[in-house]
Amino acid sequence: MTEQKTENKKGLTVLTAQDVGLTARVDASNAANFSQYVRTLLLNWRQGTVGVKGRSDVSYSNKKPWKQKGTGRARAGSARSPLWRGGGVIFGPQARTRKVSVPKALKKRVLNELFGQLLDNNAVIILNWMLNSNVPKTSLANRMLKEHNLYDSKILLMLSNDDILMQRSFSNLPNVRLVLFDQINAFDLAHAEKVLVFEKDMDSFKEMVARWN
Repeated sequence: MTEQKTENKKGLTVLTAQDVGLTARVDASNAANFSQYVRTLLLNWRQGTVGVKGRSDVSYSNKKPWKQKGTGRARAGSARSPLWRGGGVIFGPQARTRKVSVPKALKKRVLNELFGQLLDNNAVIILNWMLNSNVPKTSLANRMLKEHNLYDSKILLMLSNDDILMQRSFSNLPNVRLVLFDQINAFDLAHAEKVLVFEKDMDSFKEMVARWN
């Protein structure tokens, strides 16, 4: 691992753990913590809006379709029966909200380890770049990634909440995953090949990392 950050002529800087004050190293024994944290994220991200109608919810009459005997047909008690087309569903999914949590100490430890691994791989990049436009411009964002050889990597871009122009400029790029500084999570860090932060957001970035120590 390099001890000092390296900067090229294009204003791109590769950060090290020393630059951000992150001292913890990756521990393979914490794989269970990572798994617990990610499963919690995926459960909480489910919208829970799927739902079907049971036999008490469908709009058919509950009248017996025909008499029990003498018709030559199978006996039937209701058109709402799950055996009939348009009838209710047996044990179908119902709308519900899931809320699962993990301890804050576990979350901090997992984020610390994942970010330390990215720093060891020289995958955390600070870029001195500004959007020279008063409106969102995806073309400018796309050109910048190509100029810095970042277009073929899975980029995790960290932005401030109020930086709407940047958010909209990068939101449609297929290789860029946007995340705000207060929304960073283990799932996004684990799937990123490069982490990109703009120099103007360095204060917010360092405050975020400081919370993981």
